[in-house]
Amino acid sequence: MIPSRFQRPFQILAAAMAFLSLIAVGSVMALAFAGIVAPVWITSTALYGLPLAFLLMLALIADGVVRRRAGKSSGR
Repeated sequence: MIPSRFQRPFQILAAAMAFLSLIAVGSVMALAFAGIVAPVWITSTALYGLPLAFLLMLALIADGVVRRRAGKSSGR
């Protein structure tokens, strides 16, 4: 499980990465529409940023599910 003190920074990091990656995707599309080749760093940010942000969010969601199930008593 992810320590509680790291959950909020990971959430902020994942949201910022997703936001910046979406801006990069929009930039690449706008530059391509104008007939200009986008710089490599913008293209790399668009290609690698979104999957990385989604994987980090997936880990945070899975951690939340594990915490919720661990918090419930297993006595039936």
